Amino acid sequence: MRVTIVAGARPNFVKIAPIINQILDAKPKGNSIDYRLVHTGQHYDKKLSGTFFEELNIPEPHINLEIGSGSQAEQTAGIMIAFEKELLNNPTDLVLVVGDVTSTMACTIVAKKNQTKVAHVEGGIRSFDQTMPEEINRMVTDAITDYFYVTSEVAVNNLKRIGVKEEAIFFVGNTMIDTLIANSSRLKEPQIFKDLSLKKEKYIVLTMHRPKNVDEESKLKSFLEEIINSSNNFPIIFPVHPRTKNIISKLNVNFNNLHLTEPFGYLEFNYLVKNSLCVITDSGGITEETTYMKVPCLTLRDNTERPETITQGTNKLVGTNPKKIKASLSIIFDGKWKKGKVPKFWDGKTAYRIVQHLLTLDI
Repeated sequence: MRVTIVAGARPNFVKIAPIINQILDAKPKGNSIDYRLVHTGQHYDKKLSGTFFEELNIPEPHINLEIGSGSQAEQTAGIMIAFEKELLNNPTDLVLVVGDVTSTMACTIVAKKNQTKVAHVEGGIRSFDQTMPEEINRMVTDAITDYFYVTSEVAVNNLKRIGVKEEAIFFVGNTMIDTLIANSSRLKEPQIFKDLSLKKEKYIVLTMHRPKNVDEESKLKSFLEEIINSSNNFPIIFPVHPRTKNIISKLNVNFNNLHLTEPFGYLEFNYLVKNSLCVITDSGGITEETTYMKVPCLTLRDNTERPETITQGTNKLVGTNPKKIKASLSIIFDGKWKKGKVPKFWDGKTAYRIVQHLLTLDI
C-alpha cells in the first residue's frame, strides 16, 4: 500500500510523526506499506527546518510544494493545483490528511476528484463556529472522506449526525499525545528558565494568535491588562509572533512581569508548559497537551472543537470577555482547580492503531 501523507503547518508534523514511525516499524515485519510525505508549504515557519525534524525524529518531507501565504482562495487554489500535479506524478492508494488547515481540505478535494481514497486523522471535531476558517475546512473534508480516525466519542457522534456510516469511523485516540509521550523524557529546559530564575508552578505561560484576539489593539490591551493585573505578579511567558509584538509595542500596558519571547521549539515549549502554574491560550492543540499533563488551562475563546479537554481535562472555556479571567485565575491560585483525567485512548498508541487499520484495507 502506498500512502501519501499531507502536512501543511508545524502542528501537522507533530501529529503525523508517530504515524510515519509506525509505518517504518511495520515495513520490516513483512507488511507491504510505504509512505510519501508531502509538505504543502502552506505556512512558512523558520523553525520548521532540519533541526525541527531532527528534534522530533521526523523524516524530511519527500517534497515541499512551497505554496506560501495568500488569501484563503489563493492558498486553496495554489495547494490544489500543486497537489494535483504531485498525485499525477506520484500515484498513491490513499491520501492521509490531518487536522483542519487549508491544506487538509484542499488536498482532500484533489484526491477525491482523482478517485483516490482519503483518511482524515482528527475527523469529526467541530467548534460549530463557521466564522473560523478551520471549521469550514473540517466540514468540507469530512463531507467526502472515506476513513475517519477520531480523537473522542464526541467526534464519533458528530460524524454520525452528518450521516457517516459507523464502519467508516475509527475511535483511535490522539496522535498529538503520542508525540508528547514519546518525547516526555526529552523535554528541554529553555534558556529563559535560567535567565528569569523561573521556578516550578511559579509562572504562567500565555499564547495568543487568533486574529479576533490580537489584531484589534484595544481588545489585546484589555486581555493583557486583565491577565497582568490578575497574575499575582507571577512571571508571564508569552512566545509571540512578530506581528503581534509590533501591536503590543504600541500599547500603554504595564509590562513588569510580562516577558515577550521568540517562539520556542517543541521540546522547550512543552517543558515550559509542564512546569507552569497554568496556561492561558486561544489554541486548540495546547489544550490537549495541558489536559494530558494535567496543567490548568484557560481558553480565551467562546467555543472549542475539543470539548473533552473541558468535560474530562483541565481546560476551561473562559470566553472572549477579559473580565472573566480574574475569577478563573483566583481558583488556580487557591489550589482549587479541577484535577482532570486523561481521555480514552490518549495513551501513546494511537498511531499504532491507525497503521494496523491501514494494513487491513483492500485498496
